[in-house]
Amino acid sequence: MQPVSIVAGRMVPLDRADVDTDQIMPKQYLKRIERTGFGAFVFDDWRADPSFVLNDERYAGANVLVAGANFGSGSSREHAPWGLQQYGFEAIVAPSFADIFRNNCAKIGLLTVTLPAERCKALIALATDDPAASIRVDLPGQTVVTALGTDHFDVDPHTKRLLVEGLDTIDLTLARDAEIADYEATRPTFMPVAG
Repeated sequence: MQPVSIVAGRMVPLDRADVDTDQIMPKQYLKRIERTGFGAFVFDDWRADPSFVLNDERYAGANVLVAGANFGSGSSREHAPWGLQQYGFEAIVAPSFADIFRNNCAKIGLLTVTLPAERCKALIALATDDPAASIRVDLPGQTVVTALGTDHFDVDPHTKRLLVEGLDTIDLTLARDAEIADYEATRPTFMPVAG
């Protein structure tokens, strides 16, 4: 996983609440056996509407999605975060996230930022009025900077460490390799061994 520190770029305004993982990644794309190539299918059903925001060329290349409350609700499918990240999003800003979705995002290095609903509405309005409006998310400093000012956000210290250092659960295990080897060397012989 790549470390996450600063995400700077432009915003895509998604003025919708309760966006679930079925809407983010429709079910017909879950049959794929690869973990790649999902970016093309993000919000596929909604993209059939020519006026949907991702069809607006002014937002091409924008890397921060700003949405309404309860983003990522529904099923626990990992395909939704994979698709959002593979589409090009590096961070998602919303008033709240489904817990499983937030955890799935953290596991792949997709930053989720919680800001008050009023501020998210204002960011959506800013990006709607000015598709070139910039945003800078500083994970170590836990700030979001836009033309509206600077906002502070909270993040779980453990999740922050994993993201900033680019660690996944395998990396955490490997970091304790010497301790594991020491334990295995002194473990009683009557205990089962890894096979």
